[in-house]
Amino acid sequence: MNQDNKAITEKKRIALSSVIAAVFLTTFKLIVGISTGSLGILSEALHSSLDLIAALITLFAVRISDNPADKEHNFGHGKIENFSALFETLLLIITCAWIIYEAVNRILTHHVKIDVNAWSFIVIIVSIIIDYTRSRALFKVAKKYNSQALKADALHFSTDIWSSSVVIIGLISVSFHFYLADAISAFFVAVIVLYISFKLGKKSFDVLVDKAPLGLNESINQIIKSIPEVKGYHSIRIREAGSKKFIELNIHVDNNLTIDEAHHISHKVEDAIEKEIENSEVMVHIEPEIENS
Repeated sequence: MNQDNKAITEKKRIALSSVIAAVFLTTFKLIVGISTGSLGILSEALHSSLDLIAALITLFAVRISDNPADKEHNFGHGKIENFSALFETLLLIITCAWIIYEAVNRILTHHVKIDVNAWSFIVIIVSIIIDYTRSRALFKVAKKYNSQALKADALHFSTDIWSSSVVIIGLISVSFHFYLADAISAFFVAVIVLYISFKLGKKSFDVLVDKAPLGLNESINQIIKSIPEVKGYHSIRIREAGSKKFIELNIHVDNNLTIDEAHHISHKVEDAIEKEIENSEVMVHIEPEIENS
């Protein structure tokens, strides 16, 4: 129980720190973007504002997802994390649509007025530093507890690193009076975000529709084959919910065994799988092995 409480506390703390970071970055970028008129910085401000929404959703998700199973939610509340990650993807797509529209409009009309100053570069450099530290911290905790919501949040911050780098290139170009570079850099920001969004959205959707994790079936096959008491097996079914993996399968055992002996083998299979596959819950159904005459 102490370990569970430690995990919940650590996940909540890292999620809350992301909210604070997102509030600071959104405010800083918005002020500098409005004062300079830079679409690149404004697009980054909008991106960060959606990161703030995503961070708030993540904070909510990690608070709810660790609640134990109940009568209405027999498999727990883990899919709240996957749903939040999918919702974050939709927010990113909306952001990209606006950035692309505004960037294309500026490129076609050549209506660009940008005042690049020291603050333009300071805000982006500070953003990259914060995004880097936040994404590393989030990825570390997400990997430790296999949290989909924290992985999605980490992906948001790591995406900002790349998009901010593109904006810096645009600002440097504007300094040399190539003003369209700002709109072009904003366009590339949108492309980067769309690519990351697709990967994030696909992962979240796969979990929500109970698609078996890639490679997990093969791992289970290897584990079962290493247990000599199992004469055969079939109907392996796997589903994910947040950080948990629920695994069901049927095994065949010697039909001369007692119920207690067969039950012991089923526990041996469950323990072997749960030991190798982190944060898994296994249910084994026993069937007698029928000898061919």
